[in-house]
Amino acid sequence: MNIWDIAILQPMINILIWLSHYLFNSFGLTIIVLTLIIRFALLPLTLKQLHATKAMQTLQPKLMELQKKYAKDKGKLAQEQMALYKESGVNPAGCAVPMIIQFPIWIALYQAIILSLAVNPEALLNLSKYLYSWAIPLAMLPLNNSFLGLNLASPNFVMAILTGVTMWIQQKMVTPQNQDPRMAQQAQMMLWMMPIMFAFFSLTFPSGLSLYWVISNLFSIVAQYYVTGWGGLNLNIFQRPQGGKPSSNNKLQKRLSLEESSTKDKTVESDEAPKQKEGLSDGTSGDKRQDGGGSDKKGFGSIKRWFR
Repeated sequence: MNIWDIAILQPMINILIWLSHYLFNSFGLTIIVLTLIIRFALLPLTLKQLHATKAMQTLQPKLMELQKKYAKDKGKLAQEQMALYKESGVNPAGCAVPMIIQFPIWIALYQAIILSLAVNPEALLNLSKYLYSWAIPLAMLPLNNSFLGLNLASPNFVMAILTGVTMWIQQKMVTPQNQDPRMAQQAQMMLWMMPIMFAFFSLTFPSGLSLYWVISNLFSIVAQYYVTGWGGLNLNIFQRPQGGKPSSNNKLQKRLSLEESSTKDKTVESDEAPKQKEGLSDGTSGDKRQDGGGSDKKGFGSIKRWFR
């Protein structure tokens, strides 16, 4: 065995089998627990990556302005970009370094799940090379591949769909709104390409690996929501769509505004009623107050005609 197998893969396989023995001999539950343990252990790196990604998305408008301003001077553009990063306290490598550190562990977990799901004598013989004889007795093998009605050693269509859907949600949350049409097209292509690709892989690999992908995606969704909210995933279903019918929330707001305006009208009418009563008590009507001396002029005219 090489250094990779001895240092990373072999410990991962033995931990999987050991956990399965103490988790009611359920390999599916073991995959879930070990995936969560690894993701929680790497959570500081994950949060650092998410914060760096969020900071880079915040700088995108300023970066686009610099690209337009120094489109013909690449050297000046690079200099201004580095000055902007330094001024904002953003490290461009902060998005990639944590992922690079986590990537080997994810690969090891993937390989450990595949090797541990040994369903034939040849696969069991290959698995025995990775076992610690002092810690894992052969009586623990083979592992129980049944979990919630699934055979973790064979592909499953439902798990493939769940893998694609959860990965699409996670990708949608981290996809920024780009004003550059070319970058927006590339982001849209990646948004659909990765989920479709992993869903296709899930149809060819054991569903135990799909279970690992689904749990890992759900963890990423929760972590992403903690840092940036829903991000690019628009869940405000009560907004009025452009060119569409008003939503139920807009109807409610319209009804409340109508009720408020009718209440104001009633208030105005109730305020005017005492004034009208005061006019009547003075012996004058509201119309006479508005006419002013017009009614008196009519009286004098009739008196002049009578004297003629």
